[in-house]
Amino acid sequence: MVTGIASTGLAVVASVVSLTLTGHGGGHAAPLEWGGGPLTVDALPRVPYVAHRGGAREVPENSMSGLMAAFRRGTAQVLDFDTRVLRDGTPVVFHDASLNRTTFLGGEVRALDAGEWRGVRLRPRDRVPGSWRAERPPTVAEVLDRFGGRIVLMLEAKDPRGVDRLATLIRARGLTRSVFVNTNDPEVARRIHGLGLLTQLWRSARQLRTDRPERWRSYVDLLDVDIRARDADLRRAVRSGIPRVWAHTIVTPAQRDRALALGCDGIITDAPGRLARHPARTPGAVSAALGR
Repeated sequence: MVTGIASTGLAVVASVVSLTLTGHGGGHAAPLEWGGGPLTVDALPRVPYVAHRGGAREVPENSMSGLMAAFRRGTAQVLDFDTRVLRDGTPVVFHDASLNRTTFLGGEVRALDAGEWRGVRLRPRDRVPGSWRAERPPTVAEVLDRFGGRIVLMLEAKDPRGVDRLATLIRARGLTRSVFVNTNDPEVARRIHGLGLLTQLWRSARQLRTDRPERWRSYVDLLDVDIRARDADLRRAVRSGIPRVWAHTIVTPAQRDRALALGCDGIITDAPGRLARHPARTPGAVSAALGR
């Protein structure tokens, strides 16, 4: 049951601007070009930067205005967001199982249907810089329609019940090579792969201590590793044979430089703007980040 609703205004989202992606490490990479079709993962630079939840230290997390701001700023080549499933099966963009932390409401996300979802409003947090208005959290379909094919997307399936519906939405838009679908469960990752989607598997520092990631290389396209893991565990992930190993969740240049030094080839960050202002210090990382 939903409790404590407050009336607020909807955010007015700016119109989409042309996509220009900046390089990291003190320079600028050439804009990615997608021609007549959707932008795919094959166009990513050697070291992509991911705006985690849109860049949650710089914008309101998992909001349309936050994702739009990250897109327009061009400090990340991938937009990340979380997904949950409503009572009627509608996939929506939201992190927590409960509405309490980030909205004016209380109760479980899965207790709502699509009509009730239209009454939810995100509560802007004081720690996020800038001025932000309350807005309705988007559905997954709305985010795919706004950004799909314009920039690579990364979505986490927080509720495995929604995987089939997510696959339908992604395939219907011709985005199977443009969207990573993320999970913490290797068996769900296997299922995502079987649906013809790009599979991302994230692992915590504790899990990485005993993981044998080479077992997943036949069905995982992207291994998403915790920067808090031990050096040896990160190196084992890099040597697993999985084609992409990206580190989460980076918030400082020092964390970024450590991930690159250990062989990770992607940076998942809550602060893409901050990292863009601080050149990578790892030997060769600047060239890699610029795709050279």
